[in-house]
Amino acid sequence: MHQPPEPGTNVPPLNPPDAPWSADASSHHIEPEGKSAQLADEVLWKERLYPNVWVWIIIVGLAFVPAVIFAPIDMSIGIVASVIALIILVIMMLTSMPTILVTRTSLRVGPAHIDRTYIGTAEAFTREEATRQRGTALHGLTYLCIRGWIDAVVKIEITDPEDPAPYWLVSSRHPDELAELLTARTPQP
Repeated sequence: MHQPPEPGTNVPPLNPPDAPWSADASSHHIEPEGKSAQLADEVLWKERLYPNVWVWIIIVGLAFVPAVIFAPIDMSIGIVASVIALIILVIMMLTSMPTILVTRTSLRVGPAHIDRTYIGTAEAFTREEATRQRGTALHGLTYLCIRGWIDAVVKIEITDPEDPAPYWLVSSRHPDELAELLTARTPQP
């Protein structure tokens, strides 16, 4: 009969650190040791998916809405509300920008990460084909990290039999280079 663990004993996590993928990128990080481990964590690619200028213009425009709403009551309240709205919108935008990070051993896209041994092929798509990949060709279980202000996407095949996602679809401003890096078999240290 299975006994519950004693208080204060070490209970294994539901998603162990050696699991090949996890949606929580921060809780399963193991610090490597030695020179070979430093090579394993060497960053080969880092891309932050920043918004385009027109997105920032829209955010500034939306920040003026409280000024218009409060103008009949008191313009100073409207200006203060607009400044607060702008600060909130900028903070929300900055904290929601995902990062693509490729090392010799792993791929991180936003909060998700996977061991590179479970990555198959990677294909870059632009223009109409990228739109088709985001729309009619999209599989229902795909992990998505797409941003509307970035046209190109990279389709990354996942070969882990336990991962329900057949592939990841990721926005990138440099899709060809990212796909080439992910498809190339990086030598392990």
